[in-house]
Amino acid sequence: MKSSRLLSTLMLLQAHGRLSARELAERLEVSQRTALRDMEALSAAGVPIVALRGAQGGWELAPGWRTRVPGLDEAELRALLMSQPSALGHPSLAAASERAFGKLLAAMPHKMQTQAASIRARLHIDPEGWHPSHNDLGLLPIVQDAIARDCKLTFLYRRADGESGVRTVDPYGLVSKQATWYLVARAPAGMRTYRISRMQNAVVLAVTFERPANFDLAAHWKSATAQLQQKREQFRTTLAVAADAAAQLTGWCRVSPAPEARLAHALPDAWTTLHVYFENPEEARFIVLGLAARVHVLAPASLRDQVMDEMRAAIGRPPVSLSWPVRPTDGQQR
Repeated sequence: MKSSRLLSTLMLLQAHGRLSARELAERLEVSQRTALRDMEALSAAGVPIVALRGAQGGWELAPGWRTRVPGLDEAELRALLMSQPSALGHPSLAAASERAFGKLLAAMPHKMQTQAASIRARLHIDPEGWHPSHNDLGLLPIVQDAIARDCKLTFLYRRADGESGVRTVDPYGLVSKQATWYLVARAPAGMRTYRISRMQNAVVLAVTFERPANFDLAAHWKSATAQLQQKREQFRTTLAVAADAAAQLTGWCRVSPAPEARLAHALPDAWTTLHVYFENPEEARFIVLGLAARVHVLAPASLRDQVMDEMRAAIGRPPVSLSWPVRPTDGQQR
């Protein structure tokens, strides 16, 4: 177990350069005391490790020193093959990754190649969900180029509510959440996240920026998604929606089925009921009004009344009811 951890420590130092004892401990899921003992063990084994003091200090390998990676064991090979290129969810990305994957497999010993071929023949990854999102990732290579060269990026961005505007940002990194890709960047107002499929006319500028050396993309994403999840849970609605409106809402908001609402209301066959989570009541009102007759508000009553009042003011007469009649129970008179 310790030898495996020491090898993992070497790989981390080779991949990331300087790391503090705290960073090593977090990545290896051990205590800082254990991480320090591992550094001493590697040094005693002849690995040239340099310790640097100060706020930006840590541990790093001597310049130019590298170790050769031993062959993969069966568990590592299976894990590698689980990340098949098809999981990237975009044809051009998958094709480039497939070529790199082929080169990696070709460099393996013959016995491992045979084992890898057997595993791949028994594993298929379909990146598309049952309701494909049709994400346009044509601008992804341009965004990757800006990130790799630390160049500012400008693009036209369309928000979920339909509002569009030009953005000029410092691109810090890319995040793939299932088959959806996001750009994490610093805008004039602070850190922002942009969905790649909503970007247009992206241009890499000749102006460079300085990316913070201690920026941790994974940690930032975890924090940002936790905050977003908290906001989304602040205003829950229950809506009856037509099929096409349900598909739109699924792309814009967090939704979950609401079968209990369907049982309680008499709906057309092509409609469904969903719990839809908005950041605030104003966003809910805006989107519901935009969907017009394709959505009916079942709850909360405050949103239903507000939408009905605005529609009444707009058309000059009471609108068709935005709530469906409650289905009578067995104990009620039919």
